Amino acid sequence: MTQRTAGRTGEDAAAPATIDHGGGVWSIEVPIPDNPLGHTLVHLLDTDRGPVLIDTGWDDPASWDALTAGLASLHVRIEDIHGVLVTHHHPDHHGLSGQVREASGAWIAMHAADAEVVRRTRGAEPGVWLDYLTAKLASAGAPPDHLAPLRAARDSGRMRTLPGLHAALPDREITPGDLLPLAGRALRAIWTPGHTPGHVCLHLEETHPANLPGRGRLFSGDHLLPGISPHIGLYEDPEDATVTDPLGDYLSSLERVARLDAAEVLPAHQHAFTNPRERVTELLAHHEARLTGLRALLATPLTPWQLAERMEWNRPWDRIPHGSRNIAVSEAEAHLRRLVKLGHAEPVPGSDPVAYTAR
Repeated sequence: MTQRTAGRTGEDAAAPATIDHGGGVWSIEVPIPDNPLGHTLVHLLDTDRGPVLIDTGWDDPASWDALTAGLASLHVRIEDIHGVLVTHHHPDHHGLSGQVREASGAWIAMHAADAEVVRRTRGAEPGVWLDYLTAKLASAGAPPDHLAPLRAARDSGRMRTLPGLHAALPDREITPGDLLPLAGRALRAIWTPGHTPGHVCLHLEETHPANLPGRGRLFSGDHLLPGISPHIGLYEDPEDATVTDPLGDYLSSLERVARLDAAEVLPAHQHAFTNPRERVTELLAHHEARLTGLRALLATPLTPWQLAERMEWNRPWDRIPHGSRNIAVSEAEAHLRRLVKLGHAEPVPGSDPVAYTAR
């Protein structure tokens, strides 16, 4: 593999932090504007046909500058990029993919389910998403003062400034279970829905460069993080009334990843870590405890909004910003879906907005 250096040294002192993970794998910190996560870890994978990126970062000039500066510190030009593998469609992962393709001619690959989300979002008429979100939140029991800004944004036409509306359409599909056609590398796609319907992890089925025990390395995207439980909300599609179970999908995906027995996990946030089985066990226990706690709350009938108000978050409900409350309600609904599917909760007949109670 190509020899590269990593870090902030010499003339590259202004470049973002890069880490050499060994065996032709590096990571670059690409900032996310105004987000407590701070940055996305974009991974660079050398292949016999040229470097490939795993995710690209948020579509923002500062993020682009960080990505290109990080590549330059590794002696890679953006024009050298051969391909982009996208773990999922969220803008902090897929945002810069189109700009990378424009600059390099690289292909972009994504799972079909997330590619459909990108296609649907790009093709949406102005206001469709805000109409859908407003109606959905109203049915979840959101109060009028929360809905008012959404209706004002719809009326003003600001909807076209939301992220994801101009995301690049992929030109290749990541097929679960397949070895990806990367010259000189053994990288297998693992479908891990939950955080998004088409989230994929990528299993590098090669001996760990430090000979750590286990089977290769796992690029885990947002599916498996060392200190964060990723957001699990509803899969949103204004035209699809299918009752999905994202939390159930996520829990099953966690168990699938544990069976891989990877020696090391390279996530898209925080830092690399070992012993993924232990982390999977922690996350399964976390969600089991949360479902048990929510079932206790539902001794009194609650709407999804009321349930979200009572759930434990990283700050009190009255300090959660407007947009983050929408995400919290979606997560409450995903947990309700799981409880209903397990037979532990049910809707209260005749309630409007619909309230749920424990069984």
